[in-house]
Amino acid sequence: MRYNPLGRTGLFVSELCLGTMTFGGSSGIWAKIGSLQQADAERLIGASLDAGINFIDTADVYADGASELITGQALRNLKVAREDLVVATKVFSETGPGVNARGASRKHILDGIRASLKRLQLDYIDLYQIHGFDPAAPIEETVRALDQLVRDGDVRYVGVSNWAAWQIVKALGIAERLGLARFESLQAYYTVAGRDLERELIPMLRSEGVGLMVWSPLAGGLLSGKYGRGQQAEGDSRRVIFDFPPVDKERAWDCIDVMRPIAQTHGVSVAQVALAWLLHQQQVSTVIIGAKGPEQLADNIAATQLKLSAEELRQIDRISRLPAEYPGWMLERQGEYRRKQIAASSRD
Repeated sequence: MRYNPLGRTGLFVSELCLGTMTFGGSSGIWAKIGSLQQADAERLIGASLDAGINFIDTADVYADGASELITGQALRNLKVAREDLVVATKVFSETGPGVNARGASRKHILDGIRASLKRLQLDYIDLYQIHGFDPAAPIEETVRALDQLVRDGDVRYVGVSNWAAWQIVKALGIAERLGLARFESLQAYYTVAGRDLERELIPMLRSEGVGLMVWSPLAGGLLSGKYGRGQQAEGDSRRVIFDFPPVDKERAWDCIDVMRPIAQTHGVSVAQVALAWLLHQQQVSTVIIGAKGPEQLADNIAATQLKLSAEELRQIDRISRLPAEYPGWMLERQGEYRRKQIAASSRD
């Protein structure tokens, strides 16, 4: 297990992060995603820690708070040393019937941290993330509220999830101008079959030194190897009962067609190849894995041992790369001369 700095901070996190969305679901959408209860969740957390994972990600909205409750109790039952673990959670989604029980307002953020700390049975959160963009709350209000949590000692670092590049850059500018805690990480959807964030987000993250936490690295199970062109999955499969996130299926099948023989060559699963491809991407700080059982967890963890060759990476890149789009193709064309100058100067 490798450990990477989270963005430009001094905090190191394992290249795999245990996601807890499968904990506690009892009804509705959460039951479809996962319904692991206390004992099973503790087994997964224990196995993750034994494998070297030091990073756990949850959210106040997962299973209507049950995920945080189970996670917090598991850490207590397993007697995990607090300083050895990086715990992340999120705030934004609806957590009650009240008109202000949602969003990224100062009120909801301050209410949310108190509730999450209580459910998790912790004195502080290592990484507190805004789970989505709030069109009703000014970005400055959100950034100021998060800074207060850092100053109060309730939170060590702050991050964001599912924001556009321009929104994150605006927040970073506000934080720099006012001397406030800045977003150190972005949690975003990224898979070999869904590389959209490479257009704007990846260049922005690289430029501003923001870390990348990848969610749904297997596209909701679509890249697990159980699916393929003309291949039907079992009736209780995740993708059958909850078809999310949206994916261009034909594009995904093309990727699987290339990854399957690579997996066979290495004697591993297609899922491991898909995860290993992400772990080879320079901007990725950590990949969030979720599991419904120990076998799936072990298979995902084994991806950290898979080293793809340069040719295998080229094969996957060729089939999965994004089609050219403006202004990207113009930036590529007009910047060619200057890139050659940079390359030449670096060889001198």
